[in-house]
Amino acid sequence: MAKPLKKSVAEMVKAAKAGINEITAKQALELYQDENIVIVDIRDVRERQKLGFIPGSYHAPRGMLEFWIDPQSPYFKEIFGQNKRFILHCASGWRSALSAATLNEMGFDAEHISDGFSGWLEAKGPVEMPSPPSSKS
Repeated sequence: MAKPLKKSVAEMVKAAKAGINEITAKQALELYQDENIVIVDIRDVRERQKLGFIPGSYHAPRGMLEFWIDPQSPYFKEIFGQNKRFILHCASGWRSALSAATLNEMGFDAEHISDGFSGWLEAKGPVEMPSPPSSKS
């Protein structure tokens, strides 16, 4: 039997959500084509390949996010140095809530889609499927 944890993931997500700005997928749908908005997909690449992604979204895997937004990191990505509004999303809003809270703690303004990609699909948001891998002969 597993040892009980001091804090459950549900408690961590609840605490994160209490301190960040959340928008719904319906609200994100109204914003996503705005050139001053960057929707950041933190899902695993396999999720994007299987289910598709929000057109124009930027893929930043959750495991690299903190490194990519930090200008002092050797992994810094220029997109995160732009003066834009950054909205994170995952599948259902748990990982993106934790990520937004961490980025905010670092001093980077980020918010998230509370109902995630599943909410995006429910709101009938557009979805782009990745190109099939090219076969080289």
